Amino acid sequence: MAAHHHHHEPKGKALTHAAQTTLEKAGEQWTSMRASVFEALAGFDKPASAYDIAEAVSKAEDRRVAANSVYRILDLFVSANLARRVESSNAYVANAHPDCLHDCIFLVCDKCGQTTHIDDDRITGTVRHAAEAAGFSPVRPVIEVRGTCADCEE
Repeated sequence: MAAHHHHHEPKGKALTHAAQTTLEKAGEQWTSMRASVFEALAGFDKPASAYDIAEAVSKAEDRRVAANSVYRILDLFVSANLARRVESSNAYVANAHPDCLHDCIFLVCDKCGQTTHIDDDRITGTVRHAAEAAGFSPVRPVIEVRGTCADCEE
């Protein structure tokens, strides 16, 4: 397992296309509502709650979209690797490389809320190994580091 790996991270329409392809490969349909939720999620520069996303979709489509509908879609997106959930803030970020399955580490700024996603399979592999050594079968390690980002430190 590589310690670090790098991805080409598509943006905009290319990211939406990558998400659609990944979801369809998983045997799910890419509906207009799912597309709207993904595009809204990908449009945020910080983790977004289901309520934030529902509001953005409601404004874009000029109709009310319920947060519980968005939650169901976000759950599907997380299980299909299209989105990641930042557990400590109950918010979501679009996965910039949905075709690559691996564990993530989030760096969460307590001052501005900005969340940076990093990949380090060496660290997440160690966490998985420690869990297995304790007789536990890890499904999805969630590693979040709370602190202050470089911009807020200045």
